[in-house]
Amino acid sequence: MQDLEQAQAAGQGLDIIFIDGFIGETVIGIHHDELHATQPLRIDLAAGLPRSLACDTDRIGDTIDYSVVHGALTEMLANHKFQLLEAFAEGVAAMLLGRFGAHWVQVRITKPRKFANVEGVGVMIERRRSPNPAPERPHAEGRSKAEILKLIGAGLVPGQRR
Repeated sequence: MQDLEQAQAAGQGLDIIFIDGFIGETVIGIHHDELHATQPLRIDLAAGLPRSLACDTDRIGDTIDYSVVHGALTEMLANHKFQLLEAFAEGVAAMLLGRFGAHWVQVRITKPRKFANVEGVGVMIERRRSPNPAPERPHAEGRSKAEILKLIGAGLVPGQRR
């Protein structure tokens, strides 16, 4: 897939896949009253691709499947460890850029009715895919972060002899 800057330079627009008004429950916050019960979050997101192949092929595999994104958001709300909306939004953006191949994303997270006299509070971020993502560097014993985390999850410590 071509790079976002190349697409823009060639005068091509972006195809924007979006989800507006996703409402889910999660535990998030820094104040004592936010840490023991779920609260609603509204998630609005847009993910851009330079003219997706699906325009020509009419195949869902050639674009971002918003039903799969919906499932990933549901899973993320259930399993995340973030405290701040900013960090949660960054996690959503990283997922869209990495897992779903978006070139540009905008993520808006709102806590509805956080205060009696406010419709909502939140954060909105915009991110772009790095034109040349740096390859993951090996860590201990030439292993990647993913390999190390897998070993730790299995109860093993890299470099430790048994």
